[in-house]
Amino acid sequence: MVALESAELFCLLQPEELTSLRRVASEQSFTVGQEVFREGDPGDGAYVVKEGLVEISGQVNQDKRQVFSQIGPGGVFGEMAVIEQLPRSACATAALPSTVYFLPRAEVLSLIERSPALASALLQLISRRLREFNQHYLLEVVQVERLAAVGRFARSIVHDLKNPLNIISLTTDMFCKADASPELRASAQGRIQRQVGRINDLITDILQFSQGNQSCARVPVSYATFLEALIAELQPELDLKSVHLNFAGAAPATILSLDVKRLRRVFINLVLNATDAMPSSGTITLRFSQDAREVVTEIADTGSGIAPEMQEKLFQPFATHGKGHGTGLGLSICKKIVEDHGGRIWARNDPAGGAVFAFSLPLPAK
Repeated sequence: MVALESAELFCLLQPEELTSLRRVASEQSFTVGQEVFREGDPGDGAYVVKEGLVEISGQVNQDKRQVFSQIGPGGVFGEMAVIEQLPRSACATAALPSTVYFLPRAEVLSLIERSPALASALLQLISRRLREFNQHYLLEVVQVERLAAVGRFARSIVHDLKNPLNIISLTTDMFCKADASPELRASAQGRIQRQVGRINDLITDILQFSQGNQSCARVPVSYATFLEALIAELQPELDLKSVHLNFAGAAPATILSLDVKRLRRVFINLVLNATDAMPSSGTITLRFSQDAREVVTEIADTGSGIAPEMQEKLFQPFATHGKGHGTGLGLSICKKIVEDHGGRIWARNDPAGGAVFAFSLPLPAK
């Protein structure tokens, strides 16, 4: 039997945070074979095993259910429901007589906003689970193309989780210093909240891509203001990788019709791809041009450029070259988002060296 404060996700929380956690937790008991939740149920919160054993499984085909993992005392399951409001993607069943703590989604999110340690622990747990899930699929069903595709999606998510996780980890260290000022703690908390939001946006974009969702909620936004906020968000990550960012001329202050969250994803993906192409530091240059119809943005790096064999398939799903950790899904997501805005995206090698990725955004109709 494991107390709530001894669980893997909560062992580093402060006493007052644990008090808040106990206040919202409720105990539920299940007999052998009884479902805690099933695929398709609302994702309304996370669970911690107090005693017993819970199996997480999914339907592989009409006749076969695959057990992905077994969660024992102190283990957490159903954690994806905390960061995404979507139906459950797997089934949780008691393999032994089990008692679990249930933690409602809204209350856990509220606690995450106040606790950098909990935010960091939760994201590391999700990253580890996705890695385990991906490895399990590759080992068990590598010959099945449909499930292999699921594995490629999982790898893509894990890769993109690394960057915000690094920022959260470093920021948590700052927050937890005994001599940290209230201003520094407030700044650190805000940075962690932005990274949690970034991960939520990332997962939402990938789900939209896989479901073929074409919705694009656009509002009038100053392009220069949008870029200013975005670069401020990306700067700590660029500093970590010793990458310098240049503006070749001011960003246009033109008012464009943008889905800000989704267009952020385009910039983040292209900029981080550029940093991956320059592992030993380098420079990223942003260039802008505008005519009567559209604004064009170019993101140029000083890396090794685009391989000739990739020129024609850069924006195809799962096309990748020279990256041990990527699947090529990111550029196809960028293409979809830009096209949903009514624009176009392309890439070329710069004669002076490096790659240039460019996209256009149409001006509002007069």
